[in-house]
Amino acid sequence: MQFVIDTHTHTISSGHAYSTLLENAQAAARKGLALFCTTDHAPTMPGSPHFWHFANQRILPRFLHGVGILRGVEANILNLVGDIDLDQRITEQLDWVIASFHEPVYRPADSRAHTQTLVNVIRSQRVHALGHLGNPNFDFDFETVISEAAKHNVVIEINNSSLSGSRKGSESRCEEIAAFAKECGARITTGSDAHFAYDVGNFNQVGQLLEKVAFPLDQVITHHPRVFLNFLEDRGQQKITEFSSL
Repeated sequence: MQFVIDTHTHTISSGHAYSTLLENAQAAARKGLALFCTTDHAPTMPGSPHFWHFANQRILPRFLHGVGILRGVEANILNLVGDIDLDQRITEQLDWVIASFHEPVYRPADSRAHTQTLVNVIRSQRVHALGHLGNPNFDFDFETVISEAAKHNVVIEINNSSLSGSRKGSESRCEEIAAFAKECGARITTGSDAHFAYDVGNFNQVGQLLEKVAFPLDQVITHHPRVFLNFLEDRGQQKITEFSSL
């Protein structure tokens, strides 16, 4: 499978990443990406930027090194209610919002609590994607959550970093998640979760996993820029006129 969009990348602003936005854009261009999302960690993650970092993304150009830039965030899931740690007036200005569990912010509980939390995040309609769900520290009922995501047009991320050892025990879980998504018609997105520029656009493990489960291309929103942009517009985002030729 060919993926031309990376929907999960970090810059040095995240506090534990090591490249600038310009360096990430250069790497994206070298990989032949059409678009990538810049998704630094939201403020409750230790070391992350102030909310102004996200509010001010409107100043970013729409293209760097010939690659389209989508303004985004990896928000932290905060509680059972499904709150995230960025004010709605800011997330509504962004193009792309991932919501993820992170141990320093949401203390792992049990499968029932994690399941209810994710369902509430989905139903809030404040996020486009659920990030790195394969993490075994946050077990959940796959069928319940993925079916709910499909119902509410929230995509499931298959995270290359998780498949490369950053979250031990994720590999088999990601495969099962992909299989459930395939079965219930949920759509997925592909994210490198790059914390260094060289990893931007690296989907090696993602591609292998999706081929293994024979995942349908039409359920992958990152195989063509127009498919991805149509997804955003279907979710109520304003059309990004600078990308009209893509």
